[in-house]
Formats: sequence, structure tokens, C-alpha cells
Amino acid sequence: MSSGDFVPALEQFLGSSAGLSPATVTRLTKQWSDDHAAFQDRDLWESDYVYVWADGVHPKVRLGQARSCVLVLMGVRTDGRKELIALAEGPRESTESWADLLRDCRRRGMRDPELVVGDGAMGLWRALAEVFPQARHQRCWVHKTRNVVNALPKSAQPGAKKALQEIYNTEDRDHAQKAVKEFERTYGAKWPKAVRRSATRPMNSWRSTTSPPNTGCTSGRRTRSTFSTVKLRTRVTRGADSPAAALAIVFKLAESAQARWRAITAPHLVALVRNGATFRNGYSSSAPK
Repeated sequence: MSSGDFVPALEQFLGSSAGLSPATVTRLTKQWSDDHAAFQDRDLWESDYVYVWADGVHPKVRLGQARSCVLVLMGVRTDGRKELIALAEGPRESTESWADLLRDCRRRGMRDPELVVGDGAMGLWRALAEVFPQARHQRCWVHKTRNVVNALPKSAQPGAKKALQEIYNTEDRDHAQKAVKEFERTYGAKWPKAVRRSATRPMNSWRSTTSPPNTGCTSGRRTRSTFSTVKLRTRVTRGADSPAAALAIVFKLAESAQARWRAITAPHLVALVRNGATFRNGYSSSAPK
């Protein structure tokens, strides 16, 4: 998309009646940059995020570095509401870039979340171990499913995808383990590589005693669906005249999408998780500490 196409794309985002002249676009991106700067400097002491999703969003414009993307953190508060936490540019695979973002959040008052969900990028997990060592890690099931399915021939992919969905949609760990064994029995003989990539390794961290499945872990296991409302609209950054403008627009997209995020399932249980209640098969087995 050329610079001449940038204004129509923004009009689609803001509404066709926005009347965006080049001067208006310049003013808007400057205002959005200022809004983003204020957002990144706000106090987080009163914001308790129990669950956090972390992912990289790739705008349709080259940022400051050749392999940069926008690092995004979203969280679930103790009342079950989803909220944008932070957004900054950085190399997606870089431990230091994730650590810089996480350190800044801790500096502003963010405490260790109970669980962080992300893709397979090792930089994120190393940074979490350094900055928020109490947080448990969960690999995104959408990314995991994609990796497993890609190790299979196309003819076997639909059935394997459905079988993996049965694993992560089960109501408790026991049923999930049975579904894992069924997956291994069905696909292990012909495609051992896919089984090695399957759900057996994530089972150790999935739905442990302090993470009840019906508090929103069903959606929390998926970073891709969580970020889709932002990712699907980053095309409006094509034609942005600078990395700063692209970053400002992605921030405004995320802020706009936030208004339509639904609270997680059974939000009343999130505070119990934060307070130390233990759960088995989705039900509390001990009082909060």
C-alpha cells in the first residue's frame, strides 16, 4: 500500500466520515504517539493481572530494526476483565527486548502474574524467569497445534487438529491425559515426529492445581485468538511514514479493540486463584490463603 492509500485505510478504521486530510493524519498520529507515551508511563500499582498473554504483532511497515515487531502484553484483572498492559517495539525473539518491557512494567508496579501464555519464543520465557520468576508458563495451544499439524501429511491434518482440540477442551486433566494417549495411539505409528511435538510435554504445565480450567484458561491457552482483533487490522499501518507512526497506530488499534474484549468465563474464580486457592477438576479444594 502506498502513502496515498494510507488515508483511505485510516478512514476505514475511524469511519468514512472522519474527513482525513494529510494534515489530519499527521495530527492524529502525533496525538496517538503522545497517548501511547502516556500509556506506557502510567502507574500499575493498582492493576493486578492474574493471567497475562504475550505475543508479537507485525505491522505492515518496517520498524526501527529489520526484524522488529510490536511486543504486546494483555492481562486479566482479578474481576475477570481483559486489559491491554503494555505495547512496545522490539525484536520478537530477543530476551533483552522482552526483559526491557517486563522490567518497565515491574518498575511501574506490576506484580508477578499467576500464569503467562505465549508462543514458543524462548526469549519471552527467559525474560519472565528473570523479571517475574513466580509466574508459571503456558505454551499457546494454537501455536502448538499448528506445529503438530504441520508435521503431518495434509490428508491427516483435519483429524489430528480435531483430536488436539479434544485434548485442550476437556474439563479436567484426567480426561486430557486419556485424549493424549488416544492421539498417540492413532498417529504415533505412522507419524512419530508429530507425536513428539504433541500435547505430552505441555500437559505438565497445563491445568495445574492452582489454575482452574473454568476461569478462562480455555481462552487463555490461545494467544492468537486473544490478539486477533489487533492483528487482523494492522494492515492500516501500510503507508505509515515512520516506525513511530506505525507503533502509534497499533496502539490505537489495540486500545479500540479492548472495548470489545469479553470478560473471561467464571470471573469470580480469578480472585480465588490470586489468593492461593487450589483447584482440582475446576473446583476449589481449599479455602483461599
